Amino acid sequence: MARCRLLLFLAALSSIFGLLHASAGDADPIYRACVDQCEKTGCVGDKCSQHCNFTSVGSPIDGPWYLQEPLYLRWKQWDCLSDCRYHCMLSREDERKKVGLKPVKYHGKWPFQRVNGIQEPVSVALSALNLAVQFHGWVSFFILVNYKLPFGPDRKPYYEYTGLWHIYAIFSMNSWFWSAVFHSRDVDWTEKLDYSSAVALLGFSLILAVLRVFNVRDEASRVMVSAPIVAFVTTHILYLNCYQLDYGLNMKVCLAMGMLQLSLWAVWAGVTRHPSRWKLWVVVIGGGLASLLEIYEFPPYKGFVDAHALWHATTIPLTYLWWSFVRDDSEFRTTTLIKKAK
Repeated sequence: MARCRLLLFLAALSSIFGLLHASAGDADPIYRACVDQCEKTGCVGDKCSQHCNFTSVGSPIDGPWYLQEPLYLRWKQWDCLSDCRYHCMLSREDERKKVGLKPVKYHGKWPFQRVNGIQEPVSVALSALNLAVQFHGWVSFFILVNYKLPFGPDRKPYYEYTGLWHIYAIFSMNSWFWSAVFHSRDVDWTEKLDYSSAVALLGFSLILAVLRVFNVRDEASRVMVSAPIVAFVTTHILYLNCYQLDYGLNMKVCLAMGMLQLSLWAVWAGVTRHPSRWKLWVVVIGGGLASLLEIYEFPPYKGFVDAHALWHATTIPLTYLWWSFVRDDSEFRTTTLIKKAK
């Protein structure tokens, strides 16, 4: 009897700790009861989920095989539980709004309104726009250095950082692509790819900042500078993917790398006589202010626009100006090296 009481006590204690670690929304008993009921009936009020008629692998519970969900919908992994959580979340938020309560998080995320199965449509659209701006900036830079600026005696561009900016463009476009995918549907693999891509981009951006600010042109020196940063970034990505997806640690690492490279560019803009240094100042100050949106978050307005979406919006003009500086820098360095050669 005493053993049974101990087991009951431990079970109750573990459930209490589970609620303590849950978000305020999914710890709500009314929300939990709604999800339990929805999983049995498939409906929340007058809204019913078609996914409750399918198994976890997309096969219909009742009906022929050809009624199963198509692959282009199945990859998002919407199922009965996720649909029930979504509809119960909206229902509970409507009830809270009527009594004057503010939105709360559910399972670690703010209550967003889905559009055609897309979880955060505004962030997806802005991520796609950032991808387009990055592609435009890279193509304009590629055309400039390969078709408009003169080549050196070795038939290579005078600008010593051409290859690095090409690699930067690939990392940037890859990061914004996975950002769009992740905000479309937040599952384990999309989350890890988004976070890993962002860390890789920040790591390479830091390498690029060090090499350009200190004008490192020798290959051996570039390797010596890059190696410890590459090792650190690789270790962090492996930690996130293979050990623990620690959101707090990842935020600190990303902010540290971001602030460090912004500081390098800011100091360099203050001491250099570069003709486009004012563009650097705008990007540095704008980027620093925009990063505050990642720290001081707020609930999504009308269920669509939150602090993270606004951060996506601010990066669009900053990215355009950033690539404008890169083009100016390539012209400036090319002109300087040609004059020295004469």
